Amino acid sequence: MSAPISARDKNAQYTLLTNYETLLSRVEHMHELANGEQWAELIDQRTSYVMLVDQLRELDTTVVLDAAAQQRKAELLERILEHDVEIRRRLVARRDELGKLIGVSQRQRDLHRAYAPQQGAPVADDADSTRSS
Repeated sequence: MSAPISARDKNAQYTLLTNYETLLSRVEHMHELANGEQWAELIDQRTSYVMLVDQLRELDTTVVLDAAAQQRKAELLERILEHDVEIRRRLVARRDELGKLIGVSQRQRDLHRAYAPQQGAPVADDADSTRSS
């Protein structure tokens, strides 16, 4: 049988679970941003998300959870990961879209470089060609 959890340990569990709930809230917001194609704001949010993940990683190593807290943490992690997978899917689609746009832009630039010198050359009209003959 395990030893009873002290008040200090309960407080640490509460803090850890609260941080996981905060992380879930952040990732839900980031998911909404990805769905709304608000890419710049999504990238801005990612910084605070990564910082919170780092804090959780440290806290996770020091806090021992009871069975109920472990179950709650597992539920929160599952929901966090579901959102994370969907955000990543949207980001990959965006990356592919941008890659296509870059490819089109490069082809247009290459065509412009290839044909622009010809556009600047004087075009001989019929009057000029008859005079020089």
